[in-house]
Amino acid sequence: MSGTFENPEVVQEEVDILMIGGGMANCGAAYEIMRWADAAKAENGVDLKIKLVDKAALDRSGAVAQGLSAINTYIGDAQDPADYARMVSNDLMGITRDDLAYDLGRHVDESVHLFEEWGLPIWKTDADGVRHDGADSEKEGLPPLKDGGKPVRSGKWQIMINGESYKWIVAEAAKKALGTDRIQERVFIVKLVNDKNDKNRIAGAVGFSVRENKVYVFKAKAILLAAGGCVNLFRPRSVGEGQGRAWYPVWNAGSTYTMAAEAGAELTMMENRFVPARFKDGYGPVGAWFLLFKAQATNANGEVYMAKNKEMLNDYPPYGQAAVPASCLRNHLMLKEMKDGRGPIYMDTVTALAKLRETLTPKEVKHLEAEAWEDFLDMCVGQCGIWVGENIEPEKKNSELMPTEPYLLGSHSGCCGIWTSGPEDVGAPTDEALPGVPAHLPKGWNWGYRGMTTVKGLFTAGDGVGASGHKFSSGSHAEGRMAAKSMVKYCIDNKDMKVELDTDAAALVDEIYKPVRNFLEFKNYTTAIDVNPNYITPKMLQFRLQKIMDEYVAGVATYYTTNDKMLAVAEDKLGTLKEDAQKMRAKDLHELLRAWENYHRIMTAEAHMKHIQFREESRYPGFYYRMDKNFVDEENWKCFVNSIYDKTTKQWTCFKRAHVDLVDKSKLFKPATH
Repeated sequence: MSGTFENPEVVQEEVDILMIGGGMANCGAAYEIMRWADAAKAENGVDLKIKLVDKAALDRSGAVAQGLSAINTYIGDAQDPADYARMVSNDLMGITRDDLAYDLGRHVDESVHLFEEWGLPIWKTDADGVRHDGADSEKEGLPPLKDGGKPVRSGKWQIMINGESYKWIVAEAAKKALGTDRIQERVFIVKLVNDKNDKNRIAGAVGFSVRENKVYVFKAKAILLAAGGCVNLFRPRSVGEGQGRAWYPVWNAGSTYTMAAEAGAELTMMENRFVPARFKDGYGPVGAWFLLFKAQATNANGEVYMAKNKEMLNDYPPYGQAAVPASCLRNHLMLKEMKDGRGPIYMDTVTALAKLRETLTPKEVKHLEAEAWEDFLDMCVGQCGIWVGENIEPEKKNSELMPTEPYLLGSHSGCCGIWTSGPEDVGAPTDEALPGVPAHLPKGWNWGYRGMTTVKGLFTAGDGVGASGHKFSSGSHAEGRMAAKSMVKYCIDNKDMKVELDTDAAALVDEIYKPVRNFLEFKNYTTAIDVNPNYITPKMLQFRLQKIMDEYVAGVATYYTTNDKMLAVAEDKLGTLKEDAQKMRAKDLHELLRAWENYHRIMTAEAHMKHIQFREESRYPGFYYRMDKNFVDEENWKCFVNSIYDKTTKQWTCFKRAHVDLVDKSKLFKPATH
């Protein structure tokens, strides 16, 4: 290391475009951006300097790190982007940006075709209707998807893959296209910096190496912030030896939402959260079991609760009348059984596999059983360990299901995130258009560059884009590709612009290394390094955060319930926690990483709490309940709840934005039965 731990080496660098994060979104951007940058150089003589920075390593960054057994968003030829936009809207209780979903639906299949071209094995169905996994489909000479190959559908939108190396394959293409000299790994960007002469313009970012005693200060005209969603802001169900196990990757620390908010970007739908029902303790995926194996979930008495409690759906028209009820409503019906003492909940794997055996050959049965295990081996190895440790063979013994702790994300079955500019050629006529803004989009939905936030030059994709869920891995990749094109255009349009950081490098270094200096100043005050009245360890602070959120902001401790009084308590406690966060210590670089992740989680938690407090209804029953407003109010609250954070006053301002349906949703719903 150069210098002492207290005084890091400061590396300053100026680029045109900075990409923050190494998940699917920035892999898409990395793959796409050079074709537009090279074209810009040829046409305009502008040689853009581009860099991607990731706190981990590109090969295993993001939500796809361990692999996947299915690609959850593939349109194909039997559906169209409007169908996709309808599905996204229905699953998120009617409040989504149709323009963003439709636009994604137009581009997502191209990303999937690229994955296959790069070597991702995709299951296919042959002319006789027999399905073949990825390796066999290649041996059989079945055509690729782009040439008419028929994927094995595990659901209307999902296709099966052999995906244990999914991220490696996508990262390899990204690195090859962008060039390894433009990629810097093991650097954690923790703060964005605005422009000195225009507070609503981005000018750079600052972070630190998690391997060396260095702080990096970047200047940039355009930044793509795509650092994932947020995990571990609620107390997890797994404690003790299982502490840290979660459904979404634990390195998703709310960095996307916090950095955007502190830069002044408008957030949207931060009240939304996802509470997935997963195999208990291992958090193993259930999608393939429900969709591919046709298994059903039951209560302890063997009753299928979706059928038993279906009348409860009539309380939520029109969403309860959809052919496929929203994810939160399916949770709602499950929670009824648990609250009434008819738990535990089971996935009936025994019946599902037995029924499939009735129509399969012995060879197909053997393959089927291998698929049952591979579903976990592709994406959640820990669940296999649970099954082995509990003597569970899925064809002989059913497994428990359990709704998890809440997660905040914008790319899976959630839609919290940042308000972004939509496409210029999608929408419906409106009288509210502004001069220079496409007349087909509602007011405030487009300001010139697809994927740009309300802060000039700051773009986002994947989990960062709010009000547009169900992108999953393929959609995040496609969204990154779209953002890459927009960023190049933005830089060319502003080729003569000079950005200037509103804070000097020395002040930024002091802020970044504050936890280190807290430790060095006070470490000798006590004989026990972790017990000190002058600082708090990141681990202890995280326990405090999780306890607050779990008990007052609708975590598992209260069966996902809260009310205005509980939220007021959370507001007070989070305020104190933010103050105490300034006393976090870092005894090494790993703890410095944990300290900054925790700060990002606290800010994200506060945004989540403020939005739930502002929205006076329970829009997502099964994900959370405001018991003092336990209803869905279509008349007053079918709208976006957005917010802006003022980093000077440290205050949030929440407000409504009008919701507009751009795609006809009527075909989703059956007539109400009451």
